[in-house]
Amino acid sequence: MKNPELVIMAAGMGSRYGGLKQIDTVDDCGHIIIDYSIYDAIKAGFRDFTFIIKKEIEKDFREVVDPHLAGKGVNVKYVYQELDKLPEGYSVPEGRVKPWGTAHAILCTLGTVDAPFAVINADDYYGAHAFEKIYSFLKNTNDEGKYHYAMVGYRIKNTVTEQGTVSRGVCAADENSMLTEIVERTKIGTRGGEIYYTEDGTDYELDPETLVSMNLWGFTPSYIAECKARFASFLDENLAKNPLKCEFFLPTVVFDLIKEGKADVKVLDNTDKWYGVTYKEDKASVVEAFRALREAGVYPEKF
Repeated sequence: MKNPELVIMAAGMGSRYGGLKQIDTVDDCGHIIIDYSIYDAIKAGFRDFTFIIKKEIEKDFREVVDPHLAGKGVNVKYVYQELDKLPEGYSVPEGRVKPWGTAHAILCTLGTVDAPFAVINADDYYGAHAFEKIYSFLKNTNDEGKYHYAMVGYRIKNTVTEQGTVSRGVCAADENSMLTEIVERTKIGTRGGEIYYTEDGTDYELDPETLVSMNLWGFTPSYIAECKARFASFLDENLAKNPLKCEFFLPTVVFDLIKEGKADVKVLDNTDKWYGVTYKEDKASVVEAFRALREAGVYPEKF
């Protein structure tokens, strides 16, 4: 079996953050969040990395990222998530600027990624344990009988920001830690110490221990093929209803495969705290978190 690869989604526009957050520094040494993820991933065993970016940010992105990866003994590839990467016969709706979503991002790796792979967001910090768990799973998975995937699960209380709302895949698992449900909630926030999500103008409280996806998944290449097979149907169903903002979500494809009996997903529990920069105001707390981790010896000052 080929050595697992790490796919890093970095094509988001950063509209809520107000800039190219994927390459914003988070410490005095010039590290960005991706550097911490790659450090942890290399320690876990990953050596092949694929970045999903937009062509328009390639120059700025690579000027920062490529020097950080030099000399680390890793293989790096780039693929591009563009609006016009659509099935034959489809066109970009007039006025559409929003990317087509995380499942479309993975679809863009077709022909580039051909080994079991993990998926992460470029602007999220996951913790070393997460990479160890997903790498170990991928080293031993196969598609015998059905697709066998994995997800690193986080507690919702460890993944929210005080600065606004976030999107999370809210999950449930059975007694064998197999994923049974995942629902994408796009407006999760905090108020008065409580966590809630908003749907159709109504707020619903969430238990702080609720399991959520932070888009750290483990797949075989079969997942890419399934995204390709399903994208046109997604467009047929959603373009007329929401041409400017509909998104082809990675978790939605996963759950459809579970419901169809084509896949199962092992939930790898992780109690680490997530750090990320959804909003510009998040940066100060993220910088402080990484400073504390370095002082505790989790990371060296330079790496």
